[in-house]
Amino acid sequence: MNSPAPAPSKAPIGSLRALWPFVQRHLGLFTGWLLALACSSAATLSLPVAFRTMIDDGFSSGANIDRTFGFVMVVVLVLALATAVRYFFVTLLGERVVADLRGRLYARLLDLDASFYDRSRTGELVSRLTTDAELLRSVVGSSMSVALRSTVTVFGSLAMLFVTSPKLAAWAVVGIPLAVLPIVLGGRRIQKVSRDSQDRIADANALATEALGAVRTVQAHAREPYERNRYGAALATAVETARRRIGAQAVVTAVAIALVFGAVIVVLWSGAHDVIAGRMTAGTLGQFVMYALIGGGSVGALAEVWNELQRAAGGMGRINDLLHESPGIVAPAQPRPLPAPLHGEIVFEAVTFHYPQRPDAAALEGFELRVRPGETVALVGPSGAGKSTVFSMLLRFHDPQSGRISLDGIDLRELDPARLRDAIALVPQAPTIFAASAADNIRYGRLEASDADVRKAAESAEADEFLDALPQGFASELGERGARLSGGQQQRVAIARALLKDAPVLLLDEATSALDAQSERAVQHALENLMAGRTTLVVAHRLATVLKADRIVVMDAGRIVAEGTHAQLLAQGGLYADLAKLQFLD
Repeated sequence: MNSPAPAPSKAPIGSLRALWPFVQRHLGLFTGWLLALACSSAATLSLPVAFRTMIDDGFSSGANIDRTFGFVMVVVLVLALATAVRYFFVTLLGERVVADLRGRLYARLLDLDASFYDRSRTGELVSRLTTDAELLRSVVGSSMSVALRSTVTVFGSLAMLFVTSPKLAAWAVVGIPLAVLPIVLGGRRIQKVSRDSQDRIADANALATEALGAVRTVQAHAREPYERNRYGAALATAVETARRRIGAQAVVTAVAIALVFGAVIVVLWSGAHDVIAGRMTAGTLGQFVMYALIGGGSVGALAEVWNELQRAAGGMGRINDLLHESPGIVAPAQPRPLPAPLHGEIVFEAVTFHYPQRPDAAALEGFELRVRPGETVALVGPSGAGKSTVFSMLLRFHDPQSGRISLDGIDLRELDPARLRDAIALVPQAPTIFAASAADNIRYGRLEASDADVRKAAESAEADEFLDALPQGFASELGERGARLSGGQQQRVAIARALLKDAPVLLLDEATSALDAQSERAVQHALENLMAGRTTLVVAHRLATVLKADRIVVMDAGRIVAEGTHAQLLAQGGLYADLAKLQFLD
């Protein structure tokens, strides 16, 4: 489901103020940039004076020629050195600010709850993390510097224009409001189109992420042309939106520059008459022209920077939306500690829960379940009965709308979710394998585990043999989503991860469904050893895997309809007996 597009900000440029806390972390770089900027701006504003001196004194008197040209060279060297230092500081500042921003955004995304991801697309979130953040790199590492430098030189040039020739300066001042007017008028249009452009890029990224993540399904159905066309259409939409943005920026920039330099030409025309009449020296006119060019160029640069800031403000607005997104599942201000040792008693009391996407249908309704410490309870029933929802509630991916879930008598909402999840090991039906080494994938269950512990867990899960057969053994990279392993091998790596975690509560979601008969027998033995003395909940569709459970709970439509041992449930008849007939009467 697509996440709703945030409403455009009423003050888009103001959203860039959110970058300041990230800049404050690097005040040394920021201060160095300001000092270098001051030096380079001063040198820039000194150049016209140096050239006037060179023209009026150096060319008229041979005695002054060395001194005047030397003065010009000193100003140029100061400008070159200050510009280089300014570039170094502001570019490095941009890199660090964007790195901090990405780190903060990534941390926020990791903290958001399952409901947020149920309504969001991963590709769009990755686009916010990459494309939008990249726009802000240019703001901090370039546009901010150009904006401040251009502002300083505009006002400095304007002041020096009046010092040089008040009459000609009055002509030049007319061009400045004319240049600013199209910038202000075009700003709102550019900001809206810029945000639309970023949204369309995010849409294209989301499509690509989805298709590449399911590339085997795409290829199995021979849908490469279909996906190419979908992505091409998304790119075409993004390019068309970008064309409107670029067109608006081009018009604003062209009008501003034409007006500014048109004003410069008028000033030159008037100044030329003054030089011919003897009211002004050639050096003074040259100085005035240079200040006018510097000021005009700076106004043009400000027009371009304004366009860039409008574009980046749209991206920052989207990032701000994510940074201010509040997770629905949070730790209480004073979380209760889990008892040590944890016994593992689990109690569901009249729990009712609706997924946010389906508020009209209860996933669990009046659900009551008590699991004694060390007991193994199997949850069986048709698809959609609510079995996996029980696991999600125990892991506190969601909170119930009514009722209570407790672990050792403590309401889960009174616990820190991280501490709660530390006490639970999960083996999902579709295991997650990271693009890392086999050892790192197993060690994800307990990061501080030694290599010997990792190998022992792999041996218990019957995974050591095929892992040793890989080119670098346990150090071999498993590829994205475990592409170098079969489905059964991936599941055994996930089982090894759970074995290594050694948590007091164990959740098995069809943990042996992808194994062949021989591997299942070996892993089942390992799981039996793992379950010993632990509270275990097992979700199973294959009833043969739960025959040894202490208790089997039959679920349907979010409720418990029967419970007991395999033999007791068969004797009772009903849903379990029907399921058993379908699976055992072949």
